[in-house]
Amino acid sequence: MRFRAKIVDLACLNHFSRVINTIAKLAKTCTLRLTVSKLYFILSDKVANGGVSMWCELCQGNFFDEFQMEGVAAEHNEIYLELVPDNLSRALRTAQSAKAVKIKLTNKHCPCLRVAVELPSLSSSSRIVTHDIPVGIIPRRLWNDFREPSVPDFDVSIYLPVLKTMKSIVERMKNLSNSIVIEANLSGEMNLKIETDLVSITTHFKDLGNPAWASEDGCQSSAQNRDLESMAEARIDIKKLQQLLAGQQVNPTKALCNIVSKRIVHFILLHEDVSLQYYIPALA
Repeated sequence: MRFRAKIVDLACLNHFSRVINTIAKLAKTCTLRLTVSKLYFILSDKVANGGVSMWCELCQGNFFDEFQMEGVAAEHNEIYLELVPDNLSRALRTAQSAKAVKIKLTNKHCPCLRVAVELPSLSSSSRIVTHDIPVGIIPRRLWNDFREPSVPDFDVSIYLPVLKTMKSIVERMKNLSNSIVIEANLSGEMNLKIETDLVSITTHFKDLGNPAWASEDGCQSSAQNRDLESMAEARIDIKKLQQLLAGQQVNPTKALCNIVSKRIVHFILLHEDVSLQYYIPALA
Protein backbone atom coordinates (compact mmCIF):
# COMPACT_ATOMS: atom_id res chain seq x y z
CA MET A 1 0.00 0.00 0.00
CA ARG A 2 1.66 3.23 -1.11
CA PHE A 3 0.65 6.81 -1.64
CA ARG A 4 2.58 9.92 -2.57
CA ALA A 5 1.50 13.19 -4.14
CA LYS A 6 2.94 16.62 -4.85
CA ILE A 7 1.47 20.08 -5.42
CA VAL A 8 3.66 22.75 -7.02
CA ASP A 9 1.09 25.22 -8.33
CA LEU A 10 0.37 27.81 -5.64
CA ALA A 11 -3.22 28.45 -6.76
CA CYS A 12 -3.97 24.70 -6.58
CA LEU A 13 -2.33 24.52 -3.17
CA ASN A 14 -4.39 27.40 -1.78
CA HIS A 15 -7.56 25.94 -3.24
CA PHE A 16 -6.77 22.53 -1.70
CA SER A 17 -6.11 24.29 1.63
CA ARG A 18 -9.50 25.97 1.53
CA VAL A 19 -11.25 22.68 0.83
CA ILE A 20 -9.47 21.02 3.79
CA ASN A 21 -10.38 24.01 6.01
CA THR A 22 -14.02 23.54 5.06
CA ILE A 23 -13.85 19.80 5.87
CA ALA A 24 -12.14 20.55 9.21
CA LYS A 25 -15.02 22.84 10.19
CA LEU A 26 -17.57 20.14 9.40
CA ALA A 27 -15.95 17.04 10.89
CA LYS A 28 -13.71 16.32 13.89
CA THR A 29 -12.59 13.06 12.33
CA CYS A 30 -13.35 11.73 8.87
CA THR A 31 -12.39 9.05 6.41
CA LEU A 32 -10.08 9.86 3.52
CA ARG A 33 -10.61 7.48 0.60
CA LEU A 34 -7.92 7.53 -2.07
CA THR A 35 -8.43 6.15 -5.55
CA VAL A 36 -6.35 6.60 -8.70
CA SER A 37 -8.42 9.55 -9.92
CA LYS A 38 -10.18 10.95 -6.85
CA LEU A 39 -9.97 11.83 -3.18
CA TYR A 40 -13.05 11.54 -0.99
CA PHE A 41 -13.60 12.95 2.48
CA ILE A 42 -16.39 11.02 4.17
CA LEU A 43 -18.24 11.48 7.43
CA SER A 44 -20.83 8.81 8.01
CA ASP A 45 -22.37 9.39 11.40
CA LYS A 46 -25.52 7.33 11.33
CA VAL A 47 -28.22 9.76 10.22
CA ALA A 48 -30.72 7.47 12.00
CA ASN A 49 -29.06 8.38 15.32
CA GLY A 50 -29.28 12.10 14.60
CA GLY A 51 -25.77 12.47 13.21
CA VAL A 52 -24.90 14.38 10.07
CA SER A 53 -23.23 12.77 7.04
CA MET A 54 -20.84 14.33 4.58
CA TRP A 55 -19.47 13.23 1.21
CA CYS A 56 -16.85 15.44 -0.43
CA GLU A 57 -15.30 14.49 -3.76
CA LEU A 58 -12.20 15.97 -5.46
CA CYS A 59 -10.61 15.10 -8.80
CA GLN A 60 -6.93 14.70 -7.95
CA GLY A 61 -5.84 15.89 -11.41
CA ASN A 62 -7.17 19.39 -10.66
CA PHE A 63 -4.98 19.77 -7.59
CA PHE A 64 -1.88 17.59 -7.78
CA ASP A 65 1.07 17.80 -10.15
CA GLU A 66 2.11 14.26 -9.19
CA PHE A 67 -0.12 11.57 -7.75
CA GLN A 68 0.86 7.93 -7.29
CA MET A 69 -0.91 5.29 -5.31
CA GLU A 70 -1.06 1.53 -4.92
CA GLY A 71 -4.09 0.28 -3.07
CA VAL A 72 -4.57 -2.68 -0.78
CA ALA A 73 -4.69 -5.10 -3.72
CA ALA A 74 -4.83 -5.00 -7.51
CA GLU A 75 -8.59 -5.58 -7.61
CA HIS A 76 -9.17 -3.18 -4.70
CA ASN A 77 -6.93 -0.32 -5.78
CA GLU A 78 -8.03 2.04 -3.00
CA ILE A 79 -6.83 3.21 0.39
CA TYR A 80 -9.10 4.19 3.28
CA LEU A 81 -7.61 6.26 6.10
CA GLU A 82 -9.12 7.73 9.21
CA LEU A 83 -7.77 11.17 10.09
CA VAL A 84 -8.42 14.40 11.98
CA PRO A 85 -8.87 16.95 9.16
CA ASP A 86 -7.87 19.83 11.44
CA ASN A 87 -4.36 18.34 11.68
CA LEU A 88 -4.07 18.39 7.89
CA SER A 89 -5.52 21.89 7.75
CA ARG A 90 -2.93 23.13 10.27
CA ALA A 91 -0.08 21.54 8.35
CA LEU A 92 -1.21 23.22 5.13
CA ARG A 93 -1.39 26.61 6.86
CA THR A 94 2.42 26.67 6.90
CA ALA A 95 2.35 26.27 3.11
CA GLN A 96 0.85 29.63 2.11
CA SER A 97 3.91 30.64 0.08
CA ALA A 98 5.49 27.22 -0.41
CA LYS A 99 7.46 26.20 -3.51
CA ALA A 100 6.01 22.70 -3.23
CA VAL A 101 4.12 20.42 -0.88
CA LYS A 102 4.63 16.66 -0.82
CA ILE A 103 2.21 14.31 0.91
CA LYS A 104 3.21 10.73 1.54
CA LEU A 105 1.84 7.78 3.48
CA THR A 106 4.58 6.56 5.85
CA ASN A 107 4.80 4.03 8.65
CA LYS A 108 7.65 4.71 11.07
CA HIS A 109 6.17 4.12 14.52
CA CYS A 110 2.58 4.32 13.37
CA PRO A 111 0.86 5.06 10.04
CA CYS A 112 1.18 8.75 9.19
CA LEU A 113 0.52 11.15 6.37
CA ARG A 114 3.77 13.05 6.06
CA VAL A 115 3.28 16.59 4.75
CA ALA A 116 6.61 18.09 3.65
CA VAL A 117 6.40 21.80 2.89
CA GLU A 118 9.25 23.27 0.86
CA LEU A 119 9.57 26.95 1.72
CA PRO A 120 11.51 29.53 -0.28
CA SER A 121 14.70 30.65 1.43
CA LEU A 122 17.32 33.32 0.75
CA SER A 123 20.16 30.82 0.41
CA SER A 124 20.38 28.27 -2.37
CA SER A 125 19.19 25.45 -0.13
CA SER A 126 15.50 25.34 0.60
CA ARG A 127 13.91 24.91 4.00
CA ILE A 128 11.60 21.96 4.45
CA VAL A 129 9.05 21.82 7.25
CA THR A 130 7.65 18.35 7.88
CA HIS A 131 4.40 17.46 9.64
CA ASP A 132 3.55 13.87 10.51
CA ILE A 133 -0.21 13.41 10.83
CA PRO A 134 -1.26 10.15 12.49
CA VAL A 135 -3.85 8.18 10.50
CA GLY A 136 -5.68 4.93 11.02
CA ILE A 137 -5.74 2.37 8.20
CA ILE A 138 -9.32 1.17 7.68
CA PRO A 139 -9.39 -2.55 6.85
CA ARG A 140 -11.02 -3.83 3.66
CA ARG A 141 -13.90 -5.54 5.52
CA LEU A 142 -15.19 -2.14 6.74
CA TRP A 143 -15.10 -0.32 3.41
CA ASN A 144 -18.79 -0.87 2.72
CA ASP A 145 -19.59 1.45 5.65
CA PHE A 146 -18.20 4.32 3.56
CA ARG A 147 -20.19 4.10 0.35
CA GLU A 148 -21.73 7.25 -1.11
CA PRO A 149 -25.12 7.88 0.49
CA SER A 150 -27.93 7.69 -2.04
CA VAL A 151 -29.86 10.85 -2.89
CA PRO A 152 -33.06 10.44 -0.88
CA ASP A 153 -36.39 10.41 -2.72
CA PHE A 154 -37.05 14.06 -1.91
CA ASP A 155 -40.30 16.00 -1.91
CA VAL A 156 -38.71 19.26 -3.04
CA SER A 157 -35.38 20.23 -4.58
CA ILE A 158 -34.50 23.92 -4.69
CA TYR A 159 -31.50 26.17 -5.38
CA LEU A 160 -30.23 27.94 -2.27
CA PRO A 161 -30.04 31.72 -1.92
CA VAL A 162 -26.59 33.36 -1.69
CA LEU A 163 -24.87 31.43 1.11
CA LYS A 164 -23.46 34.58 2.78
CA THR A 165 -26.98 36.00 3.09
CA MET A 166 -28.28 32.71 4.44
CA LYS A 167 -25.40 32.49 6.89
CA SER A 168 -26.03 35.92 8.42
CA ILE A 169 -29.75 35.15 8.82
CA VAL A 170 -29.07 31.78 10.47
CA GLU A 171 -26.47 33.31 12.78
CA ARG A 172 -29.01 35.82 14.08
CA MET A 173 -31.68 33.17 14.44
CA LYS A 174 -29.48 30.78 16.38
CA ASN A 175 -29.45 33.14 19.36
CA LEU A 176 -33.21 32.68 19.63
CA SER A 177 -33.73 28.96 19.06
CA ASN A 178 -31.92 25.61 18.88
CA SER A 179 -33.86 24.48 15.83
CA ILE A 180 -34.86 25.94 12.50
CA VAL A 181 -37.53 24.90 10.00
CA ILE A 182 -36.54 24.89 6.34
CA GLU A 183 -39.49 24.74 3.99
CA ALA A 184 -39.62 25.02 0.22
CA ASN A 185 -41.88 24.31 -2.72
CA LEU A 186 -41.53 23.64 -6.44
CA SER A 187 -42.27 27.29 -7.32
CA GLY A 188 -38.83 28.47 -6.23
CA GLU A 189 -39.92 29.67 -2.78
CA MET A 190 -38.06 28.88 0.41
CA ASN A 191 -38.64 29.96 4.02
CA LEU A 192 -36.40 29.80 7.07
CA LYS A 193 -38.52 29.81 10.23
CA ILE A 194 -37.99 29.73 13.95
CA GLU A 195 -40.84 29.40 16.38
CA THR A 196 -40.50 29.60 20.14
CA ASP A 197 -42.97 30.46 22.91
CA LEU A 198 -41.79 34.06 22.67
CA VAL A 199 -41.08 34.72 19.01
CA SER A 200 -41.93 33.52 15.56
CA ILE A 201 -39.66 34.72 12.75
CA THR A 202 -39.76 33.79 9.07
CA THR A 203 -37.42 34.85 6.28
CA HIS A 204 -38.88 34.39 2.78
CA PHE A 205 -36.90 33.79 -0.42
CA LYS A 206 -38.52 33.87 -3.87
CA ASP A 207 -37.55 32.96 -7.45
CA LEU A 208 -34.75 30.63 -6.39
CA GLY A 209 -35.48 28.09 -9.10
CA ASN A 210 -35.87 24.32 -8.86
CA PRO A 211 -33.32 21.95 -10.42
CA ALA A 212 -34.59 19.36 -12.89
CA TRP A 213 -33.72 15.82 -11.78
CA ALA A 214 -33.80 12.69 -13.88
CA SER A 215 -33.44 9.56 -11.80
CA GLU A 216 -31.19 6.70 -12.96
CA ASP A 217 -34.04 4.34 -13.78
CA GLY A 218 -35.99 7.03 -15.64
CA CYS A 219 -38.78 6.95 -13.06
CA GLN A 220 -40.12 10.25 -11.83
CA SER A 221 -39.35 11.09 -8.24
CA SER A 222 -42.21 11.80 -5.86
CA ALA A 223 -41.46 15.50 -6.33
CA GLN A 224 -42.80 15.44 -9.88
CA ASN A 225 -46.39 14.77 -8.85
CA ARG A 226 -46.50 17.40 -6.14
CA ASP A 227 -48.60 20.52 -6.10
CA LEU A 228 -46.14 23.30 -7.05
CA GLU A 229 -47.23 25.59 -4.22
CA SER A 230 -47.30 23.09 -1.36
CA MET A 231 -44.38 23.33 1.07
CA ALA A 232 -42.16 20.44 2.15
CA GLU A 233 -40.56 21.11 5.50
CA ALA A 234 -38.07 19.71 7.98
CA ARG A 235 -37.02 20.99 11.40
CA ILE A 236 -33.27 20.64 11.90
CA ASP A 237 -30.61 21.51 14.47
CA ILE A 238 -29.70 25.14 13.77
CA LYS A 239 -26.08 24.65 14.91
CA LYS A 240 -25.53 21.95 12.29
CA LEU A 241 -26.84 24.25 9.57
CA GLN A 242 -24.73 27.13 10.84
CA GLN A 243 -21.66 24.88 10.85
CA LEU A 244 -22.21 24.04 7.18
CA LEU A 245 -22.65 27.70 6.20
CA ALA A 246 -19.76 28.97 8.36
CA GLY A 247 -17.43 26.32 6.96
CA GLN A 248 -17.75 27.45 3.35
CA GLN A 249 -14.34 28.76 2.36
CA VAL A 250 -14.95 28.22 -1.33
CA ASN A 251 -17.87 29.90 -3.02
CA PRO A 252 -19.88 27.20 -4.80
CA THR A 253 -20.97 27.65 -8.41
CA LYS A 254 -24.21 25.84 -7.52
CA ALA A 255 -25.82 25.20 -4.15
CA LEU A 256 -29.03 23.30 -3.73
CA CYS A 257 -31.06 21.57 -1.11
CA ASN A 258 -33.35 18.55 -1.22
CA ILE A 259 -36.00 18.19 1.47
CA VAL A 260 -37.61 14.90 2.47
CA SER A 261 -40.54 16.11 4.58
CA LYS A 262 -39.99 15.62 8.32
CA ARG A 263 -37.00 13.34 7.63
CA ILE A 264 -33.88 14.89 6.18
CA VAL A 265 -32.38 17.94 4.47
CA HIS A 266 -29.71 17.10 1.89
CA PHE A 267 -27.40 19.93 0.78
CA ILE A 268 -25.29 19.76 -2.39
CA LEU A 269 -22.59 22.37 -2.99
CA LEU A 270 -20.88 22.17 -6.37
CA HIS A 271 -17.65 23.84 -7.50
CA GLU A 272 -15.80 23.28 -10.75
CA ASP A 273 -13.66 20.57 -9.21
CA VAL A 274 -15.17 19.81 -5.79
CA SER A 275 -18.57 18.54 -4.79
CA LEU A 276 -19.77 18.49 -1.20
CA GLN A 277 -22.90 16.73 0.00
CA TYR A 278 -24.16 17.22 3.53
CA TYR A 279 -27.09 15.46 5.17
CA ILE A 280 -28.82 16.85 8.26
CA PRO A 281 -31.53 14.64 9.78
CA ALA A 282 -34.83 16.20 10.87
CA LEU A 283 -35.59 16.54 14.58
CA ALA A 284 -38.55 14.61 15.88
